[in-house]
Amino acid sequence: FFILNSFNVCETVLLMKIFVWEKFSHQSKFQTKFYHYGTFPDDFQWGVSSSSYQVEGGWDADGKGPSMWDTFTHTPGTVLNGDTGDVACDSYNRFEEDLYMLRALKVKAYRLSLSWPRLFPNGYRASLNMKGVDYYNRLIDGLIAYNITPMVTLYHWDLPQTLQDINGWDNVDMIDIFNDYCDFCFQTFGDRVKFWMTFNEPYAIAWVGYGLGELPPNVKSPGDAPYRVAHNLLKAHAKAYHTYDEKYRKTQQGLVSISVSSEWFEPLDVNIPREVAAADRALQFQLGWFAHPIFKNGDYPDAMKWQVGNKSELQGLAESRLPTFTEEEKAYIHGTADVFCLNSYTTRMARHVIPRLSTQSYEYDQDLTVQDVSDSHATAKKELRAAAWGLRRLLNWIKEEYGNPEIYITENGVSTDTSKTVDDPDRIFFLKTYIDEALKAHNLDEVRLKGYTAWSLLDSFEWLSGYSVGFGLHHIDFTHPDRPRTPKRSAHLYHQIIRQNGFPLPVEEEPIYGLNHYHRLVDALLAANIKPQVNKTMPPFLNYIVEDLIKSIF
Repeated sequence: FFILNSFNVCETVLLMKIFVWEKFSHQSKFQTKFYHYGTFPDDFQWGVSSSSYQVEGGWDADGKGPSMWDTFTHTPGTVLNGDTGDVACDSYNRFEEDLYMLRALKVKAYRLSLSWPRLFPNGYRASLNMKGVDYYNRLIDGLIAYNITPMVTLYHWDLPQTLQDINGWDNVDMIDIFNDYCDFCFQTFGDRVKFWMTFNEPYAIAWVGYGLGELPPNVKSPGDAPYRVAHNLLKAHAKAYHTYDEKYRKTQQGLVSISVSSEWFEPLDVNIPREVAAADRALQFQLGWFAHPIFKNGDYPDAMKWQVGNKSELQGLAESRLPTFTEEEKAYIHGTADVFCLNSYTTRMARHVIPRLSTQSYEYDQDLTVQDVSDSHATAKKELRAAAWGLRRLLNWIKEEYGNPEIYITENGVSTDTSKTVDDPDRIFFLKTYIDEALKAHNLDEVRLKGYTAWSLLDSFEWLSGYSVGFGLHHIDFTHPDRPRTPKRSAHLYHQIIRQNGFPLPVEEEPIYGLNHYHRLVDALLAANIKPQVNKTMPPFLNYIVEDLIKSIF
């Protein structure tokens, strides 16, 4: 049964998914990495991102309650160099400086997150902290005053500690608790906020927080907890979406989505069906885990249901470790996103393996292993090597898998170490190549890409890495009490890309056979009082062009 269904799954992948790998994986290196000149539509939304715990500081200021990240970082030995987000970029006190930088960049949007414990110190509405509300009102009003669209994430990992004390996202009560928090935010800020995301990277919340146990709440239960937590997150997201739909959409007319994350997975060998199946399975387990229920049919991907179900049976369990949705829940979850929001940083290679059956783990359930692609470039985060060409393929996969939704890239960026201050050629290279791959997807592949949001506005607290690396377009001196901000060279480049709305073809790189080139050439000769003449050694088609130009002028 196990082997037979392996072939069935593989055959399904070949019939339905090979289009992306068939289209791209046979390309030469030149075809993969050629530079595409062009621009995005005039309404393309350029932005930058941040998150509350990483930039705000003021960890206990003005009535804010502790988050589980406060608890975690205050425990010795948890974060590199003992760093915390207690002050971070001090944006709680210096948000006007952030607004100034946003204006200078000329971005159309700023993605921020709300600190749940700053608004509800103990996690519940009854503990409402009006000073927290005032802070976000000032920030949002400042963005609106400068014609910058606030893109607001409701939950970016900083859960109130009191809610973690009741088992956090592994507690089904969190569905209603989160909905009440979202309801308050929609009601309070929704007259100005028209772009909402419920969760940032639910994959990281479920797997890295409850499976690997590397991030708070540091639960190491890889076989079952990630699946339960993801189940609750999906239900919580759907309930918040319906709350907006039923109570606020008619008057506020905003968008609600969820920021899912994924790498691109290239098969070890595109000519071997089981390797293509492994690459697709990797995408389904990471991206499809959350996107498939929301954008496809209200349920988990078939590959996940089959893999986890069969493994559970072979492990002697009475039921699958992957929970099931009722038909009513499927209908409730399906379609609960107005646009597709994607965070993506790197490209990996997936290879089919059969791991140990005795160990119950989300990781081993996938029957694959991943490694870096050979042409990726090292960054300050070793697990996030840069390989821009994967972004175009990922966008194409989303287009085909989910019916060509409108897509916003809500995070994309690169880390550099602290020795890089304002001179950051690595980030310049990253932005040029990754944004160009996004441009290819839009212009050449008809992907409905609506916006690009760079991570991040500022160097900030980078989770387990503390302040040892930075993703920012602006450098911050974390040793200085005033946290001075300095634009990096990449900020100037990003400003230029925004101003030009992409990469318009430079004059000097227009094709030599282009008519506009010859118009300018003749104009230059005439300005120098030189009458152009046809060169008889030129190819005939060029002679005809130049002769026509000369005749039209003389």
